[in-house]
Amino acid sequence: MKTVIVTGAAGNMGKAVVNRFLAEGFRVIGTVDPNDNGKKVVENSRFEQMEVDLKNEAVTHKFVADVIVKYQHIDAAVLTVGGFAMGKIKDTKTSDIAQQYQLNFETAYNIAKPVFAQMMKQKNGRIFMVGSRSGLDVATGKGMVGYSLAKSLIFRLAEIMNEEAKGNNVVTNVIVPSTIDTAPNRAAMPNADFDTWVKPEAIANAIHFYCTEDAAAIREPVIKIYNHA
Repeated sequence: MKTVIVTGAAGNMGKAVVNRFLAEGFRVIGTVDPNDNGKKVVENSRFEQMEVDLKNEAVTHKFVADVIVKYQHIDAAVLTVGGFAMGKIKDTKTSDIAQQYQLNFETAYNIAKPVFAQMMKQKNGRIFMVGSRSGLDVATGKGMVGYSLAKSLIFRLAEIMNEEAKGNNVVTNVIVPSTIDTAPNRAAMPNADFDTWVKPEAIANAIHFYCTEDAAAIREPVIKIYNHA
């Protein structure tokens, strides 16, 4: 049975990914923040829910080490944890940038590092991190300085990991969604055209596809999921 780690399993995207991989017969280890209310994300015998503070490097590395001891193999890791904040340059302090760096980069790097090391030992595996359009294209990043800077590092990290992994079947992809169709986003933008947004399930389907044999030869690191946006 294949094993996938999904961080942010209680979030809209995370839960959709959890359900998609469970439907395909994977064993899923989902992380939730220790400050969450502890509600089980999903009831399934192949789902394990773990409280992990991904901002804590030592705690995160121990979590991955425990998974490796228990299952010996990590086939995929989908890292959905992050946070968003607005802020133009004139309003953004270095502490604001540091907060976004921690939420969007450290939470990904802390788990990607040991997972990547394990996959290199296995000589196979897929890692998916979540970028943003503002991190990919500087023209869309104005008004969200800290967020855009932090997300831009996700792309650079993926490039470095893919360079290190050349010759091995280990690939790091960056998912770049347009506006995700969630209840909070609908409430925040009630006049938007929801049909142009991308559903969490569509993102989950794309991620799963890149874990199949049909996608084994694809090495495109950036996966844009924009729907009609």
